[in-house]
Amino acid sequence: MVGRNSQFVYEGKGDILLLACGALAAEILALIRMNGWDHFHLHCLPAKLHLYPDKIPQEVEKAVNKFKSEFKHIFVVYADCGTGGLLRKKCDEMGIEMIPGPHCYAFFEGVEKFNKTAENEITSFYLTDFLVRQFNSFIIKPLGLDKHPDLKEMYFGNYTKLVYLAQTEDQDLTRLAKDYAELLELEYERRFTGYGDLAQTLNNLHPNQ
Repeated sequence: MVGRNSQFVYEGKGDILLLACGALAAEILALIRMNGWDHFHLHCLPAKLHLYPDKIPQEVEKAVNKFKSEFKHIFVVYADCGTGGLLRKKCDEMGIEMIPGPHCYAFFEGVEKFNKTAENEITSFYLTDFLVRQFNSFIIKPLGLDKHPDLKEMYFGNYTKLVYLAQTEDQDLTRLAKDYAELLELEYERRFTGYGDLAQTLNNLHPNQ
């Protein structure tokens, strides 16, 4: 899977680079395999940048500058991801396209559908496959709940439900998501989304672009 150039998670045959969040690596690779999209190269930035969203625009810019001489087309596979519009502004300045939407929850469920349902779900806490797998690394430890479980009420007291937006039919992940809902003392709902708008957006990127 990793080609002769180790800086790429996937090394294809074309001149399109997907510059993506590491939290989406598994999903993008799955789509590449399923669809035979060998015209893509994939380079991922560290998923833990989500813990410091103010750093995402500058790290994306660094990566674009690093690779722009090698590829005809670079596509940023991030949503806004908590940057307050700064990532979109940076991509516009560089003339680089990015996936639309406020965050990955939205484009997995479908941005239009998510925006409609989110208005009535302001007390819902969302997980994706990645966040279920990395629950301890991305939620428990950064919030200090491993050492101070009493902080749970402060962080999650205003939530009423945990919604697991599932990209795959994985019984182990489903079980874990339900366990995490119980841990946080929230109602539990699972919705199978598949890859949503991510699949359609990548499908629309063709070698001749």
